[in-house]
Amino acid sequence: MADAGTIGTVKPLRRRSKRMKKWFPYLLVAPAVIYLLGITLYPGVYAAVQSFYAVKFGPWRPVGWENYTDLWVDREFWAALWNTLVIGSISLAVQCVLALTLAFYAYRDPWITGWRIIFLIPMLFMPSAVAFIYKLAFLDARVFSDILIRFGFITENIAITSSTYWSRFLLIIADVWQWTPFLFIIFVAALQGQDEEIEEAARLDGAKWGQIFWNVSLPLMKPVIAVALILRGIDITTMFTNVFIITKGGPGGETETISYFIYRTGFKLFNFGYASAASVIMLILTIVVAQLVVKRAFKSGRD
Repeated sequence: MADAGTIGTVKPLRRRSKRMKKWFPYLLVAPAVIYLLGITLYPGVYAAVQSFYAVKFGPWRPVGWENYTDLWVDREFWAALWNTLVIGSISLAVQCVLALTLAFYAYRDPWITGWRIIFLIPMLFMPSAVAFIYKLAFLDARVFSDILIRFGFITENIAITSSTYWSRFLLIIADVWQWTPFLFIIFVAALQGQDEEIEEAARLDGAKWGQIFWNVSLPLMKPVIAVALILRGIDITTMFTNVFIITKGGPGGETETISYFIYRTGFKLFNFGYASAASVIMLILTIVVAQLVVKRAFKSGRD
């Protein structure tokens, strides 16, 4: 048993230095940061370097800016960009309207609040499973055409694969069905996070729910809406699964998005340098557009 003298000689616990306290949080997150940089930054730098080479089977051959100049006059590349813009903008607009409408009815209604999980079910499915379901319903089993025929709206099966509009509509409806819940979650959280006193003041002035939402809640949500649309917009620019499974870019490349163009160029034509150049251009365009939208949205939000 230690005597009083021994106890008195016990050294106090050593405190961390100020420098250690400063760097300790960074040390904790360092493994995750290194991992994320490894799976995001390295492939990006690798693609950027590869874009200046002619890369097929064999040694890399430096070509300078040739891949980029070829893309500038490549009609298929510009067509893929246009298809991505058309399909993505329509899908994003429809998702935004539907999500705002659902959020407007759900964020205050106690009955809908209890069943809110139902709105999230489509987002829980794997994208490939959703693509196969829509392919089965619209193309393989022709369930959609059969229903319209039975109700007398049409007399024969709709040739979706040979129609530009129907093919794009199929991609849009599949994307809208699965990812509208993503925007719905964000919009409901934004509405519930607003100060209720502002709504109460507007209601005391005689404003109705629709007027409050349009003139009070919606302007306050502009930064949140901008960020949510950018997140979904970035995801839409990488739309590949639905195109690969449902339309294969047809008919005649009218539904070929930029992601499918990069896939086809790299893994079917084996022109990896050219595909890397297309990836770099798409990345730059995405960053520029996202930056402009965020800057404008937050500026208007401050005003």
